[in-house]
Amino acid sequence: MGSLLAATASFLDARSQDVPWYLRIDDIDTPRNVPGAADDIIRTLAAHALHWDGTIVWQSQRLAHYEAALHTLNTTGRTFYCHCSRRQLRGITVYPGTCRNLRDPEPETALRVKVADATLQFIDRIQGRQQNSLCETVGDFIVKRRDGLIAYQLATAVDDGSVETTQVVRGSDLLDNTPRQLYLMELLSLEPPSYAHIPTLVSANGQKLSKQYHAAPVDSALAGENLYQILCLLGQNPPAESGFWSCEALLNWGIGNWSIDAIPAVKTLAAP
Repeated sequence: MGSLLAATASFLDARSQDVPWYLRIDDIDTPRNVPGAADDIIRTLAAHALHWDGTIVWQSQRLAHYEAALHTLNTTGRTFYCHCSRRQLRGITVYPGTCRNLRDPEPETALRVKVADATLQFIDRIQGRQQNSLCETVGDFIVKRRDGLIAYQLATAVDDGSVETTQVVRGSDLLDNTPRQLYLMELLSLEPPSYAHIPTLVSANGQKLSKQYHAAPVDSALAGENLYQILCLLGQNPPAESGFWSCEALLNWGIGNWSIDAIPAVKTLAAP
């Protein structure tokens, strides 16, 4: 339900402005890919009448773009090799720069990007003004993992910095990632999109409603009821009788009455 909340908010925001709404499957973390999960996402969106524009973008098919971005970072002296293991860094929040002067790769060596001593600022359309000093919060961060896979931060920065992407609407659980992605976009001379981070849907014990925490899957047989609940959670105040409408009718009402200012400017919301 948490993923459907974010998808619906993104869909309504795009459609209310008459701009394309794209579906991207972030599937580059192959060890964590669950067989059939992407198909479930596609079926669930379709069952709720959330129809995307163009073809589906699969990150696993965009590796050449990410490698080109890495080449740019490498040749401009923005990266360094790091052989620190997770065990060595356990409990450490800010990378201490252990390998900043490492010149040559070793077996199973990651690549980190050097962060500048500066404060990044941006205006989130829901959460308001944000600022972050990467030196103080995360330090130099990974752009290519020890296992050779492209890191989430780099892939997302490249894709969200593309000319096709002008706005990103996603859950507030990703808000802390935004400064790292903006920093990479700056280094790569990419145009950043605007951001809107909706509240993350959580259970009674405060856990995010996601597969990571074994949340129950969305029941597409209750698609209309799901969308009605989502419109209420997003502060859109749909008419009571709309709880009996079709998905198409609910979404059309949502598009015509969309107000991003009505979304609660909080980090989490309790699931109904």
